[in-house]
Amino acid sequence: MEIKLRPYKTEDTQAILDIINYNILNSTALYDYNIRSYEQQQAILEEKIAKQFPVIVAELNGVVVGFGMYSDFRFREAYKFTVEHSVYVNNDFHGKGIGKILLQELIQLAKKQSLHTMIGVIDAENQSSIDFHEKFGFKTVGIIKESGFKFDRWLHSVFVQLILE
Repeated sequence: MEIKLRPYKTEDTQAILDIINYNILNSTALYDYNIRSYEQQQAILEEKIAKQFPVIVAELNGVVVGFGMYSDFRFREAYKFTVEHSVYVNNDFHGKGIGKILLQELIQLAKKQSLHTMIGVIDAENQSSIDFHEKFGFKTVGIIKESGFKFDRWLHSVFVQLILE
C-alpha cells in the first residue's frame, strides 16, 4: 500500500466533501449539524489556498483517502505565527497510517513557512485523536467544557499544541 501526498486540486473537492459530510453525520470530529454542499466545501478549501495555507490530499491507487490542512488560528495580527490544523481520513481507511503521513507533512510545511505553533481542537470523546497527536509531541493545553452541543449531549473541546522548533 503506497500512499502518495500531493497538493489539493479542484477535482478532489467531492472526495473531501464525502469525508467531511460522513464526519458531520456520524461523529463529533466536526461540530457542524448540517452537511456541506459542494460549493461550500470548495469555497472553504479555496480560501485556505488563497491565504497561502496548504491543503494536501493522500491518495491510494489514485483515490483520495484523506486530507489535511491548516489555517488561521485566530484573526488578530499577533496570532500570525499560529495555525489550527485538521486531518481527516476516509472512514474505510482508518488505521493504515494515512493520518500519520498527513500530519507529518503538515508539521514540515508549517516549519517551512516559519510558523511557531500548531493547534488542534479535538472533541474530548475522541481519545484516539488526542493520543495520536501526543505521539507527534502535541500537549494538551486546555479543555473548554460544554463548548459544543451535538447528538443531544454537551461536548468538551480539548486544545492540543505543538511548538515548532
